[in-house]
Amino acid sequence: MIEVEHLTKTYRVPIKEPGFLGSVRSLVSRTWRDVEAVKDLSFTIEQGERVGFLGPNGAGKTTTLKMLAGLLHPTSGAVRVLGARPQDRDAAFLRRITLVMGQKQQLLWDLPPRETFELNRAMYGIARADHARTLDELVTMLRIEALLDKPVRNLSLGERMKCELVAALLHRPQVLFLDEPTIGLDVEMQVQVRQFIAGINQRFGATVLLTSHYMQDIAALTPRLLVIDEGHLRYDGALTELAREMAPERRVVVRTVIPALLALGFVEDAGKMVAAVAPEDVNALLTRVLAMVPLAELGVEETPLEEVMGRYFRSAQQKAGPA
Repeated sequence: MIEVEHLTKTYRVPIKEPGFLGSVRSLVSRTWRDVEAVKDLSFTIEQGERVGFLGPNGAGKTTTLKMLAGLLHPTSGAVRVLGARPQDRDAAFLRRITLVMGQKQQLLWDLPPRETFELNRAMYGIARADHARTLDELVTMLRIEALLDKPVRNLSLGERMKCELVAALLHRPQVLFLDEPTIGLDVEMQVQVRQFIAGINQRFGATVLLTSHYMQDIAALTPRLLVIDEGHLRYDGALTELAREMAPERRVVVRTVIPALLALGFVEDAGKMVAAVAPEDVNALLTRVLAMVPLAELGVEETPLEEVMGRYFRSAQQKAGPA
C-alpha cells in the first residue's frame, strides 16, 4: 500500500551574511549549504492501517507527507503508494489519495461549501449520482447540513475544518494523509473530527497516516506509531509498546486535594492528588487511601501520551550525547 525505501530529501539553502553588505554580497556571489529534511527513511504501511506520525517541529513530518502525496520530489530513495510513484502525479493515482493540511484550505472563501464540493465533483469526474450519495453520507457523519449554503467566510474554524474534510473525501480516496487536521479546534470539535476519521477508516477501509501535535488525536486514532527526529525514523511499532517501555507506572488519582495523602507519596496536581506507582502496587495503594479517606473519589490512569513522548525524546537526546 505505502512503501518507503531509503527516502531522502535535501534542500539547497542560500547562506547570507548579516547586514546590508551581506545582502549585497549575496546578490553578487551567493553561497549555499545543504539541509537534509529527511534522511534514509524506510517503512511500510498496509491497507486499512491507521498510523500516527510524530516528531518535534522541523523533524521532517510534513516534508515526508508531501513526498508521499507527490507534491515534492525525493532527492533519493524510492516511494510507492498504491503501486504508483507519487512524484509522477498520475491522474489515476491522485484520484485515490487525499492530503488534508490543517493550516491550508481548498474551500472557496466567498462561496458556500456546496460550490467547492461541486467543483471537486467536476475535477475528479465523479458521476452525479455517486457524488450525491457520498456527499449525503459525509454530511450526515459530520452533521453539517446547516453549513452547506453559508459562505465559507461566515463559518467558524471548526465548521470550516469539517467542510474541508468533506471536500477532501468526496472522491472516496483509499489513502488519507492528514497533517494536523484538528489544529486550532476546540475540544468538542476535535472529538467529532476524530470520530469522523475513525468512521471513514472503518466503513471504507481507508488507510490513514496522521500527524498531530494533539496527543489525544494519536492516542484515539492510531494503534501504530512512526516517530521521526532530525529526519531519521527513530521508532516504528505499537503505541502501547512504546508507552509500556517509557512509562510502565500507573497514576492513582484522587479527584480532590487531601493534604493527608502527601504522606502516602501523593503530590498535588491541578486540584487533584496524584501518585505514580508500579502496576503491581496499585491495589495496595488504593486500599491505604480508602482506609485513610473512605469516601475518596479515586481513579487509575496510564501516563499521558504527552509525558511518554517527552520521556522518549529526552532519552534519545541523552543517548545521542552532546552535539
